[in-house]
Amino acid sequence: MNHINTLDSAGYGISQQQRHRVLRNTYWLLALSLLPTVLGAWVGVSTGITAGLTGFMGLIVFMVGAFGFMFAIEKTKNSAAGIPVLLGFTFFMGLMLSRLIAMVLGFSNGSQLIMTAFAGTAGVFFVMASLATVIKRDISGMGKWLFVGALVLMVGAVINVFVGSSAGMMAISMLAIGIFSAYMLYDIKQILDGGETNYISATLALYLDVFNVFQSLLALLGIMGGERD
Repeated sequence: MNHINTLDSAGYGISQQQRHRVLRNTYWLLALSLLPTVLGAWVGVSTGITAGLTGFMGLIVFMVGAFGFMFAIEKTKNSAAGIPVLLGFTFFMGLMLSRLIAMVLGFSNGSQLIMTAFAGTAGVFFVMASLATVIKRDISGMGKWLFVGALVLMVGAVINVFVGSSAGMMAISMLAIGIFSAYMLYDIKQILDGGETNYISATLALYLDVFNVFQSLLALLGIMGGERD
């Protein structure tokens, strides 16, 4: 009887205790995943290893690397290899981020812009995590609309790689902040409602949300607030 009482009307059959365990493990792993990201960004900025990855070549390397890692994470999410593969992916994403960070650090206020983007991303995450705990209605229907929005965003970003428009970059960045902020809410609510029970998959989803919001905020701040000496 007690077990039945712990299940909610969503019908996933996952106890409240299990959901909170998944959420807690996801938050811990998400925090841990930021360390390889910072390391990857530092290696990229220090060595300039990604400096040549511009235009089409940069897009190909990113797409192949990112989707290859995501496929591997899904394959290993139920095994001991899952966490190391995820952390390898976050290191790769840090490397890919290093070109943008190096560009922003070229501004006299570059460090300040990076800290502002980090604080802004943390703020968005806190607000969305708080919202997810107070919203009682099922928002799983948001998923398909967010997916369509993300696809449109990806197509726009690919086109802008070849066009190289600053206005286009600003529009894409603002749209990305909106879409991936909403995705944070959706992904955390999925865990709370018992729709996502694997904390490695949950961490991957939330990491991508956080990464995209941070990258987009940083790009926007760089375009609008970058100061030259």
